[in-house]
Amino acid sequence: MAIIDVRMPPTHTDEGLRAALAIHHDHPQVGVLVFSQYIETSSAAELFAGSPAGVGYLLKDRVADVSDFLEAISRVAQGGTVLDPEVVRHLLGASRRADSLAALTPREREVLSLMAQGRSNVAIAGALVISPGVVEKHVASIFAKLGLAPSDNDNRRVIAAIKYLES
Repeated sequence: MAIIDVRMPPTHTDEGLRAALAIHHDHPQVGVLVFSQYIETSSAAELFAGSPAGVGYLLKDRVADVSDFLEAISRVAQGGTVLDPEVVRHLLGASRRADSLAALTPREREVLSLMAQGRSNVAIAGALVISPGVVEKHVASIFAKLGLAPSDNDNRRVIAAIKYLES
């Protein structure tokens, strides 16, 4: 059984999750419980993909009872799965954001990427060597596929860029 924090030495970024992934992949009989104050959705999704048996992810600030923590350790050690509801919420949110972008064509993703960089339609046209009219058609298609209807209260370009950056 391994209990690992997301951020560990030497850089205190994601070494713990990378170690958890390696342990789970190379030694699937070893239970791995990520116990952290951070949620890293992409690595967490990778950790639970395939065979989630013997894997857990709990948030430190949400574990109030030692007996609950010990029960989670026992469950993971016996091949079960433990997930904090907040981690589940983040994983589902990331999945929905990725799904909404899945409908975009590769060219639309390029256009959206440049929009997220703050580029104007003219700048996007220059970068992709297409006409500004074609860029406008791609932008309209992106808005439609992301469900961004015209609104006096919202800036669709900004919302689309945020969706792109969150995915």
